[in-house]
Amino acid sequence: MSISKFNAERYYDPTTYEALKNIEREERLKRKQQRTYMPKVYICSPFSGYTQLNIRNARRYCAFAVKSGYIPYASHLFFPQFLSDDNPKERELGIFMGTVFLDGCKECWVFGSNISNGMAAEIRRAERKDILIRYFDENCVEVFK
Repeated sequence: MSISKFNAERYYDPTTYEALKNIEREERLKRKQQRTYMPKVYICSPFSGYTQLNIRNARRYCAFAVKSGYIPYASHLFFPQFLSDDNPKERELGIFMGTVFLDGCKECWVFGSNISNGMAAEIRRAERKDILIRYFDENCVEVFK
């Protein structure tokens, strides 16, 4: 939007011009502040076993994180797109690559009461790296351990 220094009658109007520029500047700053910072959170939840159900749950957990003001990362939604969970070497590679992403996250959110072997490895890594670990039940209600 272009703001003119002239009014509708084409007279020079510096007061209105400055007022409108200030309003525009404040609105731009508000928009920038609203999206300035969203911390990254690692989503730790089961994958193997009931795979389709676990994928739906992980998507729901990611949506919960976004609604809570975080940027979620769920490696078990990403890496199975090209790595096989049935191949032990590829599974280990996926877990390793996921933990690399975990290192860049502010928090690790653990969902559900059942901790799989892969989740346990992610939790141990978060503990070693002093990443805040938060626990949630299947309904996204935080539980304190």
